[in-house]
Amino acid sequence: MTDLSSIFGEAGPLSVAIPGFRPRAQQLEMAQCVARTIAENGVLVAEAGTGTGKTFAYLVPALLSGAKIIVSTGTKTLQDQLFLRDLPTVRDALKLPVSTALLKGRANYVCHYHLDRAQVDGRFASREEVAHVRTIARFARQTSSGDKSECVAVPEDSAAWSAVTSTRDNCLGQDCPHYKACFVLSARRAAMDADVVVVNHHLFFADVMLRDDGVGELLPACNAVIFDEAHQLPETASLFFGESVSTSQLIELARDTRDEALTAAKDFAPLPEAARAMEKAARDLRLAFREDSARLTIAQAEQSPDFRKALDGLGERLDALRLSIESQAERSEGLANCARRTQGLSACLALWREPEAGELVRWIEVFSQSCAMNATPLEIAGIFARQMQGHPRAWIFTSATLAVGHDFGHYCGELGLGRAATGLWGSPFDYGVQALLYAPQGMPDPNSLGYNEAVSDAAYPVIRAAGGRAFVLCTSLRAMRRVHELLAERYSRDGFESPLLLQGEGSRSELLERFRLLGNATLVASQSFWEGVDVPGEALSVVVIDKLPFAPPDDPVLAARIEHMRRAGRNPFMEYQLPRAVISMKQGAGRLIRSETDRGVLMICDPRLISRQYGKRVWRSLPPMRRTRERNEAVAFFQGVTGTVAFDG
Repeated sequence: MTDLSSIFGEAGPLSVAIPGFRPRAQQLEMAQCVARTIAENGVLVAEAGTGTGKTFAYLVPALLSGAKIIVSTGTKTLQDQLFLRDLPTVRDALKLPVSTALLKGRANYVCHYHLDRAQVDGRFASREEVAHVRTIARFARQTSSGDKSECVAVPEDSAAWSAVTSTRDNCLGQDCPHYKACFVLSARRAAMDADVVVVNHHLFFADVMLRDDGVGELLPACNAVIFDEAHQLPETASLFFGESVSTSQLIELARDTRDEALTAAKDFAPLPEAARAMEKAARDLRLAFREDSARLTIAQAEQSPDFRKALDGLGERLDALRLSIESQAERSEGLANCARRTQGLSACLALWREPEAGELVRWIEVFSQSCAMNATPLEIAGIFARQMQGHPRAWIFTSATLAVGHDFGHYCGELGLGRAATGLWGSPFDYGVQALLYAPQGMPDPNSLGYNEAVSDAAYPVIRAAGGRAFVLCTSLRAMRRVHELLAERYSRDGFESPLLLQGEGSRSELLERFRLLGNATLVASQSFWEGVDVPGEALSVVVIDKLPFAPPDDPVLAARIEHMRRAGRNPFMEYQLPRAVISMKQGAGRLIRSETDRGVLMICDPRLISRQYGKRVWRSLPPMRRTRERNEAVAFFQGVTGTVAFDG
């Protein structure tokens, strides 16, 4: 095995090739664990604090192993950073002849078949969308990858993209006339040939499910899988190990069926009629709910007098469409594909027409224009453990937030990682000097009516002392909007000139860019900014968190899992709700100190951090900052005053 200490040492290839590289004991220790895990086809769960350099800690031993590696990330941002920056940096520093590939989901690649259809008979809402399709057509003739991120002339959110890309449902596969020129297949072939493939968690699990369905393996067989941002895996896996059918899918199926019938079955009028009837039934199901946005249990859905009638009507119309389209499926590849989609969606919808769903939680998510019927497993540990069996390979799970204190039991239990080795490497940052944790005194109960006002009043003096430069992270959208409103009134009244930004006023990337450029802004945000956000330097010097981030107990999946655990004689709060809140809190707190020169105050307003016994578990899981309950000490932090009294809770 290669001597990793020389590679990560002061005179090693990383120090020579990378400006500013500094040896870190934590990084070397983690790299040695990763190397051992790959060599032994083991399982490693590794928490590495901010600044540890965990990316290099797994990339170096992975590349040196000579094994075929899949690296999966939670976000496309990290996926691109790994492929475009980190992988080439390590490969070049080590002078290794390693080939790499970036593999995305099919919605990221232009589809020749759907592009042709969009140009011939596409229906678009504006001339701008028509122009976008023409631009994409020119791009498709010139590109070798078909990756839409390279077509910068068309905005990523243009409606044209959905018309010219494929989905798993509407891809014709080998029946497609453009099969040999398919950009998706080309990307997959490149991945098959590469030594290291970078994907994201959604794509990884999509492949697992595709392989289960016997459609074929999307991702190449590999010797090691490395999950970065692994704290997101339980949530992502739950989505993919369940079932879902949305009214949007059904409406798209109806439209595709009508389009195919116009070209391949003009003489069979019952088919487009059946498609129109099913589309109307799908819209009627959405209209059964008055809410614009909601997550409902099946019992809550049944309270709508129109729900069961609409669901049964949709099932009948979908069955009628299935029979009609099956009679015509042999007339074209497109109709055959629509028939397969109809059969799959019909089987999925049948789950909702049964009185019992076994180990699945049935729930509905209502959106402004559609709704989705979901069936999510109560537990995924057994399913995920089975997916890890088979071909011997190493499995590595890493993130800055996996443990509760020093305990990985919650995370390993959720994913069924019974035989995993674990490692925890703290941040090299000097939190005692760089940061202060402030838990204000006199805060009311978080469920009281005036709590948002108390948060605003407590946070304002600290934000003002910092000259803005703050994130205010709320646990609900309602609280976010109210705290923003209160701060806006206070800023205006006092003439405090810190630009006040609100989540939703632009995309996340746009808001972050504005926040960085302004240098003295206050951003009030919710879940979207709790993780995966990096603002090093003075632009972010205060992070305010309004409440301990417990998931809402009326969430359909959470409520069902709590009841399931209670029936088994377990304590759902201590085993499930609290560990998840701790990990979320660590993510939110991690926004503050991003480099060895950052300084700032982390302010947690929730009095339960101090008053409740379980608050100590949250307290002890946070970075080892100096701690105070005195407002004057938090304000003085920005005046360069030191010697804050420690608070041990």
